[in-house]
Amino acid sequence: MRRGGVVVIQEIFGLDQYVQQDVARWAERGFEVIAPSMFDRQEPGFVAAHDPEGLQAGVKHATANVLDNAMSDIQACVDALKAKGPVFIVGYCYGGTMVWLAASRVAGLAAGSSYYGGQVAGMAALPLGCPVIIHLGRKDGHIPADEVQARIAAAKPDLPVYIYENSGHGFNNDGRPDSDPADAELARARTLTLFEAHGAGPAAA
Repeated sequence: MRRGGVVVIQEIFGLDQYVQQDVARWAERGFEVIAPSMFDRQEPGFVAAHDPEGLQAGVKHATANVLDNAMSDIQACVDALKAKGPVFIVGYCYGGTMVWLAASRVAGLAAGSSYYGGQVAGMAALPLGCPVIIHLGRKDGHIPADEVQARIAAAKPDLPVYIYENSGHGFNNDGRPDSDPADAELARARTLTLFEAHGAGPAAA
């Protein structure tokens, strides 16, 4: 039985193996999933390695793909899913920031889960149209977890910010050096609980 829709927003590296694995996980849990290729305006089918060159290419495309384009693409995904039930969003790195922004600007979202979005702290004051939770790695060298948590707490005291002590950046990517399997599973469980609390249907027996 279909439990709802999930929009999965990629890291800066495109629809790589880790995004595809995440899509498969959500599908296995009974959700209809769309993972838009966010940089197709810049380079159709873009996928980059997780190395300095790939990061540079991804940042270039993310900068060129202005936020209005990103929100338009996410809105199109929500619109494609919403007739059949609640629509949720989850995103990682670049996608984590897009989740936060979409919760403010995209209509029709039931809830969002933001993983290690680098610009979330700077957008802490944005009004949100749906519940959001945030996941951060304690060992993340790019995003200071305590600082982000403090900024969010000041703007939205009741919004959950989870810090995973054994993980760094990109910890949802199974097999990556900064991925702790227990932390990754806990974050996924918390995300699923959020979705279930905001309209996701029951799991198949």
